[in-house]
Amino acid sequence: MNSLHIFLGMVGPWQIIIIVALILLLFGGKKIPELMKGLGTGIKEFKDATKDENSQPTTKKEPTKEDNSKSE
Repeated sequence: MNSLHIFLGMVGPWQIIIIVALILLLFGGKKIPELMKGLGTGIKEFKDATKDENSQPTTKKEPTKEDNSKSE
């Protein structure tokens, strides 16, 4: 736990500025909004998929007499 605290304490404002500058150099200013849009869309689809999966009932429907007569 102590080593984790030391590692997280080393990240300061200058390190964040350097990381942002490197990302800008690697991807360019025009590509970053496209990357963020894709990331947001992916997160939204993931949330929707998990929400749909949780809302579906997991029990199977037992066939009734009406269902049996329709299939004959």
